[in-house]
Amino acid sequence: MKIAAVDVGLKRIGLAFCFDGKIVLPQNAIIRKGRKQAANELSKVLQEWGIEKLIVGLPKGGSSEEEMERRIKHFISLVDTPAQIEYIDESFSSYEAKEALKGVAKQKRDGRIDSMAAKVILERYLEQQ
Repeated sequence: MKIAAVDVGLKRIGLAFCFDGKIVLPQNAIIRKGRKQAANELSKVLQEWGIEKLIVGLPKGGSSEEEMERRIKHFISLVDTPAQIEYIDESFSSYEAKEALKGVAKQKRDGRIDSMAAKVILERYLEQQ
């Protein structure tokens, strides 16, 4: 099954793929200029790769948990994909991504950290299966 994970942020959408149930590959992040533009780009990528399942990280805990969950679910509702959608806890995925890229990613706005966070989210999902 072809699976993708997204780490939805206000500025970038991190993206990672898994095609064999084991190896997770971070992809180039989608730079978010607007909701519809980012949703259209994500839809196109998911269709191009034939993604069958989309794993979406949701932040748990924190003062803005409900607001972020609402925003993320609204954004995902704009994505045109036949893929099955599942939401999982993304807590600390960005922190883990930053730790993994320490000394490697000098430019924080290029999306590498966001896609590494998506990789962490997808790896967590696969561990639960």
